[in-house]
Amino acid sequence: MNIPNKCPSCQGRILVTELSCGDCKTSIKGGFELPELACLNEEDDRLLKVFLSARGNIKEMERCLNLSYPTVKARLDALFGRLGLGQLQSETKRSRLETVEKLERGEITAQEAIDRLKKLEG
Repeated sequence: MNIPNKCPSCQGRILVTELSCGDCKTSIKGGFELPELACLNEEDDRLLKVFLSARGNIKEMERCLNLSYPTVKARLDALFGRLGLGQLQSETKRSRLETVEKLERGEITAQEAIDRLKKLEG
């Protein structure tokens, strides 16, 4: 996508003020924010495209990007954080840990733990 997402003067976020139909030329004026993914820098855009083409397989991403596993993981974690997805990952990790701790304390059975973990993978 070749849409500028930063102001060339102050580096502020761009606001779209007009949309128009290429067929009938209808125009809509207002204030529209660009979608979050349209605001990615080139490096993050490429990382996300490789992630999607590799279907989330980090080993495949290592090969495509010629980077180490820890570097790929760190870049993905940073990107997810910028997209507001880091909190979602943290909650899932916390839920997994809670399930394992309950299993260790004997509060739930192994089957209940398996069911809960499968549900989290959902």
